[in-house]
Amino acid sequence: MQQQATAARPPAPPTVDVEQAEAALIEHYPRLVRLAYLVLPPSLGRNRRVLTAHALVQRALPRGRAGARDEETVLPGPRGTRRSPEDPGYAYVRQRVLDSALAAARPRGRFRLPRPGQLPPLLPQVWGLRLFPRSGGADELVLDQALAALSAPGRAAYVLRALELPDEDDVVRMLAAAGVMEPGAALAEADGVRIPPGSRDASLLESVEFDPCSLQARPTDLMRRRQHTRAALAAAAAVVVCGTLIALPDGGWGPDGAAAPPYAQNTAAAQALDPARLVTAAPTAWKSADRPGFASWPARGGRTGDKELLRRALAVWARPGPSVQITATPGTATGPAAGPPQLLYAGEVDAATVVLLHDGLRVVRYAESKDGDTGAAALDFARADAADTAGAAALVVGRTDGNVRYLTAPWIADAAVRDLLAPGAADEPLRRGADGVTDSVRSPAGAGDCHTWTALRLGEHLVTDLGELLPTRLTAGSPTAPHDATGAKDRAAWAHTACRLTTVRGQGVRSVNSWQFATQTLPGAAGSAEWFCTRAETWRGAGSRVLAQFLAPGGRAGAPAAVVGRAESTLTCGAREPHVLAGALWKSPGGTWYALAAGGGDVVSVTAAGGAHGSERGPLLAVPAHQGAQVELTARLENGGKLEQLR
Repeated sequence: MQQQATAARPPAPPTVDVEQAEAALIEHYPRLVRLAYLVLPPSLGRNRRVLTAHALVQRALPRGRAGARDEETVLPGPRGTRRSPEDPGYAYVRQRVLDSALAAARPRGRFRLPRPGQLPPLLPQVWGLRLFPRSGGADELVLDQALAALSAPGRAAYVLRALELPDEDDVVRMLAAAGVMEPGAALAEADGVRIPPGSRDASLLESVEFDPCSLQARPTDLMRRRQHTRAALAAAAAVVVCGTLIALPDGGWGPDGAAAPPYAQNTAAAQALDPARLVTAAPTAWKSADRPGFASWPARGGRTGDKELLRRALAVWARPGPSVQITATPGTATGPAAGPPQLLYAGEVDAATVVLLHDGLRVVRYAESKDGDTGAAALDFARADAADTAGAAALVVGRTDGNVRYLTAPWIADAAVRDLLAPGAADEPLRRGADGVTDSVRSPAGAGDCHTWTALRLGEHLVTDLGELLPTRLTAGSPTAPHDATGAKDRAAWAHTACRLTTVRGQGVRSVNSWQFATQTLPGAAGSAEWFCTRAETWRGAGSRVLAQFLAPGGRAGAPAAVVGRAESTLTCGAREPHVLAGALWKSPGGTWYALAAGGGDVVSVTAAGGAHGSERGPLLAVPAHQGAQVELTARLENGGKLEQLR
């Protein structure tokens, strides 16, 4: 195969003018985009891979209008078959698309600067939506995994041979023209792929799983986007107002990156901006702390001694300029620190340089590009009031394409990944570096559906990512004595509750407790139903959310329970009021409708009125009703108090 790559080339192809290339691009646009999508690195993620594939094809036209002939590009001759149109224009554009897609997979120097395919394309661009191809079957999934395991040249060789050029000599010439040093080795790598054969009529590569022109759309994180927009507008307005009132002083701290002009030079502000005054804890401070928390975290990372980086982080925090992207959990102030904050981390994470700071009330994440561009930055703020050992178990240190990396607390001895929707599956160990940063973990925060839900077991604590700096702790049991959800019963309960966590994304949630408050034997020996109360509490102490859920018998292990009641900013189902009353309409296997009710806590009787009537001593009630009945439920507590239904 190596001899084929260096064999004498055929006569130069005819000149391809821009009109001819454009006509070929328009006619075969879906085919070209599919080629680019399949060759691009799978690590980009499906959303960015789709947009990048369209961008590469749309930028594949010749630059000049008079014509284009690339003397270094060998275009395979037309075959006259369904697989290869008899069109030099198409062959030219196809070669350009292949060149660009392979270039996106090549490393760029020692520091691996962002590749063209990893940057948001200029065109096309989609705001507020995530786009991805429709899902295929099991065979397509096996093929996708097999292609992901190949190198970029190997993937290109497989795709070209399956969809474009059945003649291996043509594939070799195209790969060599695209800069592949060993096209023969790429073909040999493609030969080693073992995948399902597809249908009798077409390759699996032609299925909807790999069609970037037939797409599904899902929204991005709406709450975070809205918060970001409001914060950016407020910051820009503040910069405009301040800029009209003051002038930029001379001298001072030196380059401040993306920071706005300083508005004050008082002593307290100067101390808060001085990296030499940053607070750092001793490496073993957490071992002797009365209550280990962020205040006892040591400073970690490879850039803790980089004074210029720390100076920029402090300056941008104090004076964020208009190019700074700011996000904050609800109720979190974004102003500067009152004094020198504590340094938790400074280092490089994926394509960013990150600094984590703590001022006693908030955790702040500063991020700038690792390639040295300090003209833009990002600031994330999160409340961390009185974080204890469980609340300070980890921080999000980086996000890339739906994946997240955590910085774990120094007292976390082991870490593992768990799928909440698979309660019987074993945890997968999670590797951490010497600085406490974990490997990438798939985040459920941006998922468009709920087929899996990733959580982290950090020691004995269970946490999950809800799109914020601090992961949310997951507990189980009575509101008066919640415990870490580690037991088999707790895991089974969370399997029915996990998908409801989407309702509290971006709300500054500190912990979520799932309480199975009742088990009810159903009429007609239909089995037992389970009742759950799920309460999410925030770091700011307000804005709690409560869901009551009903799970009929016979469902699968990870099936979400039905929501039968909800409330916001309530004490119900919490430590101060550990009571709940919920109801549901249920149809028996025999076709009879019942009004069911269950109480949790000190409930001594339940009464139904309205669309169904009845009363029972104890916390459970089941009375005949009709479909669509509007039933009013009340309960009495041991102390004589009245409890209303959670709606």
